[in-house]
Amino acid sequence: MNAQQSGKLGEDAACVYLKKKRYAILARNYRKRFGEIDIIAQRKSKIVFVEVKTRSGAGYGMPSEAVDYYKQQKIIKTAQSYLLEHRLDGEIAFDVIEVLLSGGKVLSVNHIENAFIT
Repeated sequence: MNAQQSGKLGEDAACVYLKKKRYAILARNYRKRFGEIDIIAQRKSKIVFVEVKTRSGAGYGMPSEAVDYYKQQKIIKTAQSYLLEHRLDGEIAFDVIEVLLSGGKVLSVNHIENAFIT
């Protein structure tokens, strides 16, 4: 399984997880020239921008560790663009979902709510 396939599997698992937690999925893979947001979801009145990190083990650290300051700034800028484009205002959050795989199967999904702030 290549990185693109495992990333898609991780994003799919994250969407299933969020739907079970009563989030509505508004968009997937929202792209602008300066960044991408894996999942944009809504729970009640809160818009949640979700970065999904998928790994086949923790040999290189936990997946969430890859969401460094630089990556956070790209996500924030892209989120601002989404909010302007869709004329949305109100409470927002930035979450990270870690997905661990083994042999092409999902081992675990870890949802880190409010992983970073603007």
